[in-house]
Amino acid sequence: MSIFFTLASFVIALGILITFHEFGHYLMARWNDVKVLRFSVGFGQPVFRKRLGKDQTEWVVAAIPLGGYVKMLDETEGKVTQDELPRAFNQQTVGRRFAIVAAGPLANFLLAIVLYWFMFILGVDGIKPILGPVEPNTPVAQAKFESGETIVSIENEVVKSWQDARWALLRFAIERSDMVSVETVDQNNKTNRRRLDLSGIHPDELEGNVLGTIGFNVYQPEIKPVIAEILPGSAGDRAGLQVGDEILAVNNRQIYSWTEFVPEIQANPNNELVLDIMRENYVITLNIIPDAITENGRTLGRIGITPAIDQALFDAMRVTVAYPAGEAVKIAIDKTWETTMLTLSMLGKMITGDVSWKNVSGPISIADYAGQSAQMGLVSYLAFLALISVSLGVLNLLPIPVLDGGHLMYYVIEMIKGSPVSEKTIIIGQKIGLLMLFTLMTFAIYNDINRLLTG
Repeated sequence: MSIFFTLASFVIALGILITFHEFGHYLMARWNDVKVLRFSVGFGQPVFRKRLGKDQTEWVVAAIPLGGYVKMLDETEGKVTQDELPRAFNQQTVGRRFAIVAAGPLANFLLAIVLYWFMFILGVDGIKPILGPVEPNTPVAQAKFESGETIVSIENEVVKSWQDARWALLRFAIERSDMVSVETVDQNNKTNRRRLDLSGIHPDELEGNVLGTIGFNVYQPEIKPVIAEILPGSAGDRAGLQVGDEILAVNNRQIYSWTEFVPEIQANPNNELVLDIMRENYVITLNIIPDAITENGRTLGRIGITPAIDQALFDAMRVTVAYPAGEAVKIAIDKTWETTMLTLSMLGKMITGDVSWKNVSGPISIADYAGQSAQMGLVSYLAFLALISVSLGVLNLLPIPVLDGGHLMYYVIEMIKGSPVSEKTIIIGQKIGLLMLFTLMTFAIYNDINRLLTG
């Protein structure tokens, strides 16, 4: 994936999210007859500007695409003529000012609903939630789940794919729930209901493989140890292996699947092995010495062959989860709500120290996610946009001065005390808010760099 593609995906994502957020402020201001002087996507030097409408609002695209703003007529920011005074932001009732400021974050939640709705209409590709080998000494093993079972529901929420299962389990694992009801159907179509105890899993353990941490593995159809391709000049080529050969044994140890064969090769770099091969109905013996390669700091054996795969078996594992337009609206709203609650829960646990701040992602990581999701297709990119839109909405509603949530906090205080917050208080709050945002951004960029250095 090229850097240009990643950057383009990131900039497009930012453009959509920021524009929609600021458009929320803009529309609510217009509905309340507040004059908008400038609508800017980005900060810094304008690269595009145009005046439109009866108010000659200046529409700007600026050079630094990490935010935006809507500048309204306001006595606190410049002189206002007597005839335009009723249209100044600061002259509006506290209720109207509250609505104008809240409209930005709310627009992000609305955007997420629209994106999820479109995504669920198109259909989300996934893998059927069939259990593979159960990881020992995990909550799944303790609950006595068995390989081959299919997850049907989690806490009465229908599960149609591993993506559904992962999302549901992540929510309960973060809350460290001790009794999560999971319904499965086994290969004999018998329904089983078990209780998962996730209280022993620390939220920090969920950063990578959530399913594996809990004890679930995705079922993989068995791949027979039959050779489909041999890399010229490889150890397999030098040993005389041929396309169509079936591996029967390694050093007299019987082999039944490709997943049994690979570890035997990887564990023996530069060590001679004896292979029993079925070739054209005859059993022959070949000696082979795997080449040594280094991968993630480990020395492994490799012989340069690939297996014959029955694609139909893997296609049968795939599922597309789609809904009619009407039903997709409810699903999209529910998904947006769940994502919002999960985001708030993670933020709360970061503040209390239950979740590490290393989970905070900065612009580098977000750009990387943008590129990866765009490369995977439209539906994945829509899911990424919806998730970031919810995160942006939640972040902006936090009661931090300089953010929308900080202004809303001032307006609530004004409603209670009957008069605006003093200018001195606002200035002090801005300094505190900027310090908090700078600290958060420092953490995020540090985490980004650390991920790049540690892989």
